[in-house]
Amino acid sequence: LYVRGSLADSGGPHAVAIVGSRRATHYGQEMARRLGYQLARAGMTVVSGGARGIDTAAHSGASQAKGRTVAVLGCGLDTVYPAENKKLFDQIVAQGGAVVSEFPFGVKPDRQHFPMRNRIIAGLCDALIVIETGIKGGSMITAHMANEYNKDVFAIPGRVKDKQSQGCNHLIKTHKAA
Repeated sequence: LYVRGSLADSGGPHAVAIVGSRRATHYGQEMARRLGYQLARAGMTVVSGGARGIDTAAHSGASQAKGRTVAVLGCGLDTVYPAENKKLFDQIVAQGGAVVSEFPFGVKPDRQHFPMRNRIIAGLCDALIVIETGIKGGSMITAHMANEYNKDVFAIPGRVKDKQSQGCNHLIKTHKAA
């Protein structure tokens, strides 16, 4: 992995990943921000993908709590994607967290990189929380991988008819409670 910042574990509580839709609703973003904030305040590391929507909200919440967060990118570390997260990524590093990627410098974001990135998110966490995802969203890939890695997988329920909630509601319906 290429790392900007520090992945060193402080020996404290574990890491929790928060993932979800890039096209998150206000509710989804608020839930991600609150959970990121509360987990970071409790001393846990918040892991996510650095993307728009749920990821950005989770990292922002952890950062607001002055906690540790790790963003896993689907491009090289020399590319800030999304561009509007430059300040957030700088803040993550300044607060003792990390921005990481398996892709070398010069690699631009590509659709096929994100499922690959998701396995790293699943591997870095002890538990995963899914907030707003379609039934075929990338977050479902991450949840499947976390489940394969024997990690606890949680999902925030959403409105029954909302496409943004189909994945979370499916996870709740089909998986045993952790």
